Amino acid sequence: MAQMLPAMTMLDAASAIMPKQPICVEAPASGITVLSRQPVRPDGPPSAIGDLTLSVSDLPMLSCHYIQKGLFFPAPDVPMASLVSLLVSTLSRALAIFPALAGRLVTLPDDRVVIRCNDAGVEFHHAVAPALSLDDFLVPNADVPTKLTKDLFPMDRTVSYDGHRRPLTSFQLTVLGDGAVFIGVVANHAVVDGTSFWHFYNTWAGLCRGASPKLPDFRRNFFGESTAVLRFAGGVGPAVTFDPDAPVRERIFHFSGDAIRELKAMANRWSPSAGQDAEVYGKMAHDPKNPQLVRGEVSSFQSLCAQIWISTTRARKRLAADATTTLRLAVNCRHRLRPAISSAYFGNAIQSAPTTATVAELASNDLRWAASKLNASLAAYGDDAIRGVAAAWQAAPRCFPLGNPDGAVVTMGSSNRFPMYEGNDFGWGRPLAVRSGRANKFDGKMSAFPGRAGDGSVDIEVCLAPDTMAALLRDEEFMQYVSCPSHLL
Repeated sequence: MAQMLPAMTMLDAASAIMPKQPICVEAPASGITVLSRQPVRPDGPPSAIGDLTLSVSDLPMLSCHYIQKGLFFPAPDVPMASLVSLLVSTLSRALAIFPALAGRLVTLPDDRVVIRCNDAGVEFHHAVAPALSLDDFLVPNADVPTKLTKDLFPMDRTVSYDGHRRPLTSFQLTVLGDGAVFIGVVANHAVVDGTSFWHFYNTWAGLCRGASPKLPDFRRNFFGESTAVLRFAGGVGPAVTFDPDAPVRERIFHFSGDAIRELKAMANRWSPSAGQDAEVYGKMAHDPKNPQLVRGEVSSFQSLCAQIWISTTRARKRLAADATTTLRLAVNCRHRLRPAISSAYFGNAIQSAPTTATVAELASNDLRWAASKLNASLAAYGDDAIRGVAAAWQAAPRCFPLGNPDGAVVTMGSSNRFPMYEGNDFGWGRPLAVRSGRANKFDGKMSAFPGRAGDGSVDIEVCLAPDTMAALLRDEEFMQYVSCPSHLL
């Protein structure tokens, strides 16, 4: 562990950049203290973008919490006051490229909700935790210390509709006692999805190290012609559609590249035996009259998700054999539409693709069967399916029903393809680990992160009811694929 920095040294460095107005220093039980807050506005002339109408993919997210994601970094080799100044100045430049993130939500007289790019600004928080180190957060083979991680982010559990009166993004730099830092970003989920979130994070980091930014695409060409609206009586916004205080355990499981390749090999091996049975099964699998079996190669990530679906369902001991269990994957629609929209499209361009099976079916079949079901669902989720879901929503607008009401759902968000480590070097070293806050978490909510090594490994952040998590940890079939990443050993 690096040498712990004296608390007074950190406080002295922070005081050099604190704003002149009085600041009420907060000291929560976690030991993370916010020393200063300062408003940050886009650099340069006022934004000329104007209003951006929320799309059929943005509006349902008004009932979701703000996204909370961030990265741990090694200790910077610059004075803290200089680091804060650099982050704030480049954040201002990044907001000029992404002016929507510095705006506010506005409901128009016709009930359309828009992002008003009015340069209202964001908040940048500077916090310290002199008694904490990386070792307190990155604990191998243990639950995530959520009582600590929740204070790495401002605007905890803020609902996206509140963007009418609160900033659409907020930022927090937390300096630990060993010198390591965490840069947390909180973003309104009705304004960005994961793709746009990490595009912005990459841009900010790139500006810090002098890189040229990839510009976002603000065209409203993802069902932008829709006239459907969500109405909220009396202007009172929605609440989240799940119980945020229901008890859950949270843990990050690491799956090495070798483990995932093994799962993929199993998922794509059509029959456990050779000979005539394998030949017959292979012919059936490519027979158009058997649409549930027609599919291409199961991907590495699909194989991993199928195993997680099987194991989580097995760990839910109270489910009846005939109960329907659902695996939901967040699908990026940008490249699936015809014509495709830009990969830099700014906003939400996601839908939730369900795959279903009974508990008994998952228990009596193997990984190949579950992975094939998932593969077929995702293969079918093309232009027609996306437009069908959008049309259904426009016919009956509603907030996205995030949650697990029947106790049999696994919801996989985020993506192992997001550039969380790639491109997020602010100038003093690659990120060490990604962590999230308490936003949008419930029994069965999972998030995929790329492994830090870039070798095909994947980290899955898993939130489960305490008894389910305990059963999963005792599942030898599942745990044989779990390991500890080398940088935590």
